Amino acid sequence: MGRGKIEIKRIENANSRQVTFSKRRAGLLKKAQELAILCDAEVAVIIFSNTGKLFEFSSSGMKHTLSRYNRCIESSETPIDGHKAEKQEHEEVDNLRDEITTLQMKQLQLLGKDLTGLGFKELQNLEQQLNEGLLLVKEKKLLMEQLEQSRVQEQRAMLENETLRRQVSELRCLFPPVDCPLPAYLEYCSLEKKKAGIRVPDVACNSEIERGDSDTTLHLGLPSHVYCKRKEAERDTHSNDSGSQMGLL
Repeated sequence: MGRGKIEIKRIENANSRQVTFSKRRAGLLKKAQELAILCDAEVAVIIFSNTGKLFEFSSSGMKHTLSRYNRCIESSETPIDGHKAEKQEHEEVDNLRDEITTLQMKQLQLLGKDLTGLGFKELQNLEQQLNEGLLLVKEKKLLMEQLEQSRVQEQRAMLENETLRRQVSELRCLFPPVDCPLPAYLEYCSLEKKKAGIRVPDVACNSEIERGDSDTTLHLGLPSHVYCKRKEAERDTHSNDSGSQMGLL
């Protein structure tokens, strides 16, 4: 009689499970070795028991086989990654085309064209967008006008400032400094006052009178212009008396 089929499931008995593992592990490693010899193939087998113990077999060395395996995996994944990247690029291009089409339609709608497919709410939203855009344009225009007016006012102020500076320079040229010589009529009045025993104001005071500045200093005697007028009147009287006496003689 032949052997019956064994049901493939986990063996509950620990001893039986360990015996079965040892027998089948040895048979698997033997089959792998035979396959490598008979078919000239590079075979590697790695087994971990339920207790974590390692069992391995390699016909060409485990490191060599694993490095070859990793190279094969990397080379097989590269075309897949390239295909995915190309697919993503196509999707991005399609999305950008859709966005461009949508923006072009919105631009035409803002210009008042291609409004046949819009509903009432969409038309209201479009009207609101146009009103907001118009307000922004008006505010920008007003700001530019104010900026231009400010520039014009600045130029006018600069011209007025330059004119005032020129006028101040001209006025400074008209009025001499304090240490300039006295005019002839002031020198004559000063000499007459010295002869009469009246104190003569200094040059600074005369210059201040000439420039129109007020002098609050108390001086004894008559003012200079009154004194000069009185002297002239006395000279005229004296000359008239002399003339009359000569006429009588």
